[in-house]
Amino acid sequence: MSARIRVVVVDDEALIRGGLRLLIAREDDLELVGEAGDGAAGVELVRRCRPDVVLLDIRMPGVDGLAALRAIAGDPGLRHTRVVVVTTFESDENVFAALAAGAAGFLLKDAEPAELVRAIRVVAGGEALLSPSVTRRVIARFGGIGGPAIALDQLTEREREVAAWVATGRSNDEIAAELAVSPATVRTHVGRAMVKVNARDRAQLAVMAIRAGLTVR
Repeated sequence: MSARIRVVVVDDEALIRGGLRLLIAREDDLELVGEAGDGAAGVELVRRCRPDVVLLDIRMPGVDGLAALRAIAGDPGLRHTRVVVVTTFESDENVFAALAAGAAGFLLKDAEPAELVRAIRVVAGGEALLSPSVTRRVIARFGGIGGPAIALDQLTEREREVAAWVATGRSNDEIAAELAVSPATVRTHVGRAMVKVNARDRAQLAVMAIRAGLTVR
């Protein structure tokens, strides 16, 4: 049996933590290794447990989720830990900043249980989990990270096409099926595109593609 995906939950609402705990416990390939009720305790827990995935709330008392995310993303010892922000869109203006700070993606708290489980598996596999419709709403409402939109003119036509597919939230396997190429070819194009536009990760590449107006054909 392959190793299970180790998960930490950081949320100040006990009810949310309890629901996530039960959800994770139902999945044979997932393991909850810890939970915390605030950002400071969450960062300490993540540094101690070194999980594969962190489900992180943004709005918390004291050290909030955005500060906790920056601490996690900025710790070289946690470079293999992926963070998914789980938030309420209508009340949270920090989602876009969270993507810029290093989140592998985000979900709404009212997402279906199956969608959240998929998010854990997707980001644990090194890919981003971005809901295109929500991402576009965030960008339209709150603007950019700071500075003008980043042009992707230096990408080849194929790299632009793949970047557009990345922005739809699809996995490498799904993109490969759409383009009738191998997943390895998709990984190569994604990697080259990230290097050319100086994207830190797949999530940032997706946001850049959306801001540049790239669409799939």
